[in-house]
Parts: sequence; structure tokens; C-alpha cells
Amino acid sequence: MNNYLYNFNVAKNEPILNYAKDSKETADLRKEFDRQSNLQIDIPIIIGGKEIRTGNTANVVMPHNHAHVLATYHIAGVEEIQLAIDAAMEAKEKWENMPWQDRASIFLKAAELLSTKYRQVLNAATMLNQSKTPLQAEIDVACELVDFFNFNVKYMSEIYSNQPESPKGQLNRLQYRPLEGFVFAVSPFNFTSIAGNLSSAPAMMGNTIVWKPASSAMLSGYYLMELFKEAGLPDGVINFIPSRGSVVGKEVFGHKDFAGIHFTGSTATFKTMWKQIAENIDNYVSYPRIVGETGGKDFIFAHNSADAENIAVNIVRGAYEYQGQKCSAASRAYIPQSQWDEILERVKKDVATIKMGDIKDFSMFMGAVIDEAAFDSITNFIDQASKSDVAEIVIGGGYDKSKGYFVEPTLIVTTDPNFVTMEEEIFGPVMTVYVYEDDKFEETLEICDKTSPYALTGAIFAKDRNIVNYVTNKLRNAAGNFYINDKPTGAVVGQQPFGGARASGTNDKAGSSLNLIRWASPRNIKETFVPYNDFTYPYMK
Repeated sequence: MNNYLYNFNVAKNEPILNYAKDSKETADLRKEFDRQSNLQIDIPIIIGGKEIRTGNTANVVMPHNHAHVLATYHIAGVEEIQLAIDAAMEAKEKWENMPWQDRASIFLKAAELLSTKYRQVLNAATMLNQSKTPLQAEIDVACELVDFFNFNVKYMSEIYSNQPESPKGQLNRLQYRPLEGFVFAVSPFNFTSIAGNLSSAPAMMGNTIVWKPASSAMLSGYYLMELFKEAGLPDGVINFIPSRGSVVGKEVFGHKDFAGIHFTGSTATFKTMWKQIAENIDNYVSYPRIVGETGGKDFIFAHNSADAENIAVNIVRGAYEYQGQKCSAASRAYIPQSQWDEILERVKKDVATIKMGDIKDFSMFMGAVIDEAAFDSITNFIDQASKSDVAEIVIGGGYDKSKGYFVEPTLIVTTDPNFVTMEEEIFGPVMTVYVYEDDKFEETLEICDKTSPYALTGAIFAKDRNIVNYVTNKLRNAAGNFYINDKPTGAVVGQQPFGGARASGTNDKAGSSLNLIRWASPRNIKETFVPYNDFTYPYMK
């Protein structure tokens, strides 16, 4: 009997553990890290709660030691993809008719399990398979995903409580139906929390999901499915289908019941998907919801009133944390000539102390980039800079993939604001700086706004408040998440809803009600209490 109203209005950000040398969390993480390091598990396809093994497998490896196999995973083919769609559609009626408070309780339980029992399981898996340091894994998995679960429950209750006025003689109400069909979730390698949110946010609103995890983040994806199962998520609500994008896309986008996509990945892939959806538009029951967060060419713009030391520190953290593989990682900077020497000196000093290597050593600041394809792409940009007449590598530039996919933190200076590394997404530890004459501040702002097709994150550094206000307005469309005197990374659920526009996506703001509402199809119901008995109006008499 669902005869109560409940407003989940209390949500607090999960505290970040600091992993000090002799702390309990460090001991617990090391123990789990060592346990998983010595396993080689078999990861199945999971459809309708059942494990399926096709025998067509691929390896899960450590990026920082790619000879070390952590697991093998089974690859879904056409048959399994169709089974996953069928399972999602079969689970749909019971799931969407479940009282929403019960759906909420499942994800609140998932948050509790993740903050306790599964914390170090998923942290260790993310470190091993995605080459994250303890702090980067903690911020990603334990904190951001716990926050997604808890805050999304709060946002769901707020959405459902948003009801229209009912004048005398009638009752009006909004029913927030799930979409008519299944939702396709496609997740990236770089954030386990994004993978968890892409699949769970639509599910929370009553939708059922076909989820394609990134092939290079399969270990954490599998443990997320274990978490969902223990939290009580019914079979078939989220179906786990490791597969090749070209194979799964054809089947999903060609199905009449495809209702929406929740995507994070490259701009090129998202555009291809959008075109496929458009080509199949006549086949669908409803117009699909297309929600995507894609590429970025995130910037730092400094004014000569800024604190040079602060700029330097934020370049190092913004560009090189997690090997520059964050969607929001700083990748280009515009620095005034009057401050450049001081900033470069400090960046050199800081980078010289950075340790990069196997993240089983907890003192590392950087691990390896995710795989060989990423390594080759990133190093190609470095090679272009080393051969260019308009660019100079002033820090780093080295790389080695003999044991792990290691790329040094690299700083390029260019005299051409349209040099390739100023314009194209690199997704690695490479920052390019354009040094501008102080009196060309406004001209350079214009360049910053127009250089890149992306508009995900950006940061302005200045002490002069008039300048801060001017730049904030001037660059209003250049970034969906804009930072003042801070690096353009580190968005926190409930504090900085995340997403960008232009070529960076649909800006549906993960970590807010703006994202959740996309997974609902509202129906307005009007009930009239006293029936009419005359069709005429007073003006007719």
C-alpha cells in the first residue's frame, strides 16, 4: 500500500578519505588491491540477472603493467544484444509500477554498500584496471558515485513533488512516466562513477537499461553489477553487455523500442550515433531522448592581475591529474607575457617532483594512460609539436610503452594560437600554452572563445573583479562549467552540475534534476468533479 508521501530532502556529499600512510583506509585498500592483483576472474555478460558466456573473450589488463591480466570478459554478439533488449522490455512493467520510494531505497542501499563494503573493492578495481591513484579512485568511485545515488534520490523526490495548481472543481496532477521503451547507456573508461550514473539515473526514474561498458574499464563495471544485485535491483533492470560499439549500435538503434541514450564518450562517436538514430527515426515508438557528454578542449585563461603561483599549481593539477584523462582536464592555457617566466619556473619545479609509474606504489601522482590506442594518439601530438617551427616542448615530452603506457607530463609553448594541440582534444597529460602580450587581452579572449569547437570546462584567473565579471560574460558560451581562480576540474555532485554545449554535448547536467527529468515523460491528468449539463456559454444567451 503506497499511501504515504516522502520527501528525500537530505543529501550530503560523501567525505573523502585521505589515505594517509598508516590510516585504516590505506591498510584496507592495500589488502583489497593485493587480493585483486592475484586474481584472474571470468567476467560474463549479465542479462536478466543470468550470466552468459559466449566463449568470445578479451583480456582485462593493467595499463601500467599491460602484461598483467586481471580478467577475461565475454563479448556479446547480435543474439545476446537482442536478449538484453528483450530482458529490459520484460522487466519494464514491474519496475515502472514499483512505488518510487522502493526504487529510491534500492539506490540508497547501493550508496550505503558502496561507502562501506564495496568501497575498497571498487577503488582497487578502478586503480588496477584504469590506473588511478588511491585519491583519484576515492574521489571517483567512493565519493562521486555515492553522491550520484544519494542526490539523485533527492532530485527524484523534488521532480515528483512538482505538481500543477488545481482550481475549485477540478484536480490536476502530473504523472512522471518512464520513457516508452528501453534506455541505452554507453559509458567511458575514465570514471567508474560516470558508468554507474549513466546506467542508474534513468533506472531510478523507472526505465530499464541496456548498458555497454567501456572495454578498457570492464573490471569496475562488473563489480558495479555485483553492487546493484546486492542492493536489490531486480533482474533485467540493468543488463550488462560488453560488446563492440559497431555491433551493439546497429541492433539497439534499429529497434522500435529504443527510447533514449545516456552517453559519455567522444564527440565523433556521439555524432555517429545521432546520425544512426536519425536514420531510424521512422521506426521508433517515440522520439528518443539523446543525452550525451562528449569531448572537451578545456582552458585556463589568466589575466595579469592574477596570482602567478596559483595559476602554476592549477596548471599542474588541472592538466596532469589522472594523466589528463578527465573530460574536464586543462589542455590549453592563455598566459600574459608579464607572468609567463614566473609561472613556467614554478610548473617546472612542481613537475620535477611528480612520480609516475605503477600505482601499487601509493606515492605516485600519475599512472599510465588507458591503452595502446590512447598512447599512440597522445604521443602523435607530442611528435607533431617536437617537429614544429611554431611550438616548443619545454617540459616532458618523453614516453614509453614497453611495460606500461606511460606518457610524461608535457608542457608545450606555441606562438600559434591555432596550433593543433591548442585546438584538438588530446585526452592525455599534455598542456599547450599560448603566451599573449598583456595589451592584447581582449583580442586573446576572442581567440579563446573561437579556437575550439568544444565548450565543456574553462577557468579564469584574475584578482580584478571587473575583469572577472567581464571574462565571465565574454566567455559565457565557451564552457558549461566555468571556474574562477580554480582549475577547471573536480565538479562535485550537488555543487557543480556537470556538462557542456557546442561539441561537448547536450549539457543535461549530470548530478542535478536537469538530467533526471530527461528520463521522464510527463502526463498531465485533469479530473473534473461536477459534470457539465449544457454545451452553451453565457455569451451566447
